Amino acid sequence: MQISLILNGKNITEDIAPDLLLIDFVRNHKCYSVKRGCETSNCGLCTVFLDQKPVLSCAILAARADGHRVDTLEGLQKEATEFGAFLADEGADQCGFCNPGMIMNAIALFRENPDPSDDEIKEYLAGNLCRCSGYEGQLRGIRSFLEYKKRGGSVCNQ
Repeated sequence: MQISLILNGKNITEDIAPDLLLIDFVRNHKCYSVKRGCETSNCGLCTVFLDQKPVLSCAILAARADGHRVDTLEGLQKEATEFGAFLADEGADQCGFCNPGMIMNAIALFRENPDPSDDEIKEYLAGNLCRCSGYEGQLRGIRSFLEYKKRGGSVCNQ
């Protein structure tokens, strides 16, 4: 079957197998930030934006993205780089395997709720498995980033 979509700003039309998962489609297009972790929609490693909303690409057929926009971390480098530095400053990047999914969900949080409470931040982090940390570094990184924005730090928008 043939699908057409926009992947990280690039128009793609391609013949695919009807059972191809979106995670495999984006990885076939060199979007290696999208990782396969649990394959049960529980770890957040495969998070992508489908029409600007975070979704788990291991749970969606690529055919469902036909006619839509898909963004991965590769397409959100300006936002990701700015925020990622705050995670690193808090020591929240340890092995780095979960960082892309974590950053994707943090970007969604920043876009949807520019002044979240700690409980709201934890809700966004809840869908992201990190085996190295206790999530406190990520929480501190998000808090530090939000304070930076309040003080007038630039935030890159796509």
